[in-house]
This record gives sequence, structure tokens and C-alpha cells, in this order.
Amino acid sequence: MTIVYYKNKTFTIDPEVYEPAEDTFLLADNLDVRKGERVLELGTGCGLLAILAARAGARVVATDISPLALACARKNAVAHGASDLIDFRLGKLFEPVDGERFDLVIFNPPYLPVRDDEAIGNNIDLAWEAGPDGRAVIDPFLGELSSHLVEHGCALFVQSSLSNIAKTLFALRTRDFKVDFVSRKLPFEELFLIRVAKL
Repeated sequence: MTIVYYKNKTFTIDPEVYEPAEDTFLLADNLDVRKGERVLELGTGCGLLAILAARAGARVVATDISPLALACARKNAVAHGASDLIDFRLGKLFEPVDGERFDLVIFNPPYLPVRDDEAIGNNIDLAWEAGPDGRAVIDPFLGELSSHLVEHGCALFVQSSLSNIAKTLFALRTRDFKVDFVSRKLPFEELFLIRVAKL
């Protein structure tokens, strides 16, 4: 069991769940949620971002492919008084919210390139393994995003320079999204925080 702190808030991380790091905190630092908004967090992990959104007054759906991650997120939600504010659902990408639309979608996707012969594929490794080009998750996400946003809805997600950020920006612009991004240099990569708005 690991304890992670974010702005005086404590989150308990089970051993089989992705531990929040620079990418999660970059999202958290830039999370702008309005009261009453319907928010979807894909790949909630320990629930940190979903809990922040719920405590800001949003109606939150949080999904993950890992039952262990959802159990961890539920425990953290209880600890933060947000368990009744978040609907936790098991499933991959948008499958658990088929036909639903949101004001904001948040995602910290797997984005690190990993060759098939190097992939481990256990619960924790699935949080960052993203195929040989690092795009095994981001491409399907981009393909479905528009159909799960309300008119003028937004998405906030992160991606590494190791997984062809130019391809992502091109895909978003050809799908008629307004795109803004900032980047943060890390020792072996550049991390991009991408905010998109549906036109």
C-alpha cells in the first residue's frame, strides 16, 4: 500500500493500481470543472481525478478496465466523502458509457511504446503499455471522443512525445476540434497536456 498526497489530500494506492505521477498531477493542476457538469474519467485508477471533479460539484462517471483499480478508487472516494457522487463502471474506453454524452472527458491513457515481445500485460503494466507505436489506446479514444461529448463539450488528456504527438494533433483538427496544449519536459520525454473543445 502506498500513500500519495495531492494538495493536502491523501490517496491510498493498492499495489496493483497505477500510482499517480507527473501525468496525473498535470491533469489535476489543470482540471477546470463547473458545478453541475457531467464528467467522464476514463481509466480512473485510484480515483484521484474523479474525486477532485466530484468535490468541485460535477456529476461524475469513472471507468477502468481493472476491477482492482475500481475497488481502490471506491475506497478513496469513501475517504473523501465522494462515494455517492461518482458512478464507477468497469470496462474499456467508452464501452461502459455507450450512447452517453458528457460536458468533459478526462483521460490519462497508456501512451508508452512497448514492443509486443516486451509487453507484460498485467494490471499495473496495462496503465502505460500502448503497443509498438504507443498509440494502441489513443487512436481508438480519438475516434470515439466526438460522439461522447455534448455540443461545445471538452476533453482533457495527456500524451507523451514518444507516441507521435503530431499525429494526435492532426487527428483532432481534422475532426473539427479546437485544440490547445501545453508541454512539460521530463528526463526522457516531453509530456503534453491537450485540451480540446468540440466546435
